[in-house]
Amino acid sequence: ASCNASYISAMAEDVRLVLRERLTAAMKERDPVAVSALRMAIAAIDNAEAPSVDPAQVSGIAIERSPRGIWATEVERRTLSGGDVREVIAVEINERLSAAKSFARIGHAAHVKQLRAEAAVLESVLAEAS
Repeated sequence: ASCNASYISAMAEDVRLVLRERLTAAMKERDPVAVSALRMAIAAIDNAEAPSVDPAQVSGIAIERSPRGIWATEVERRTLSGGDVREVIAVEINERLSAAKSFARIGHAAHVKQLRAEAAVLESVLAEAS
């Protein structure tokens, strides 16, 4: 089972590696569309790894009962599989394409072009990482 978990983790890291390499190249090339798409995808993955917070645990605690000390409030982040990471990127692609359709209906050609270009960048990341 641990071998399978490390394989899944490696798949997720492959996608992240492609994202980071592409981001570095896009920054060097001064490609604002690619930089924007790649940064948002990386942020979306980071957000998906955030642990869920139970509101009942956070509200109503008296300050004298709050955790104290170094790392007292640290929580382990969720671990995403390669499929989970791909799903996050697919959601980002779909959001851009949906927004592009909305902007096309109201005649904002520049926004449509940028959103479709961002979606294409993310689609190429998925293709490269597979």
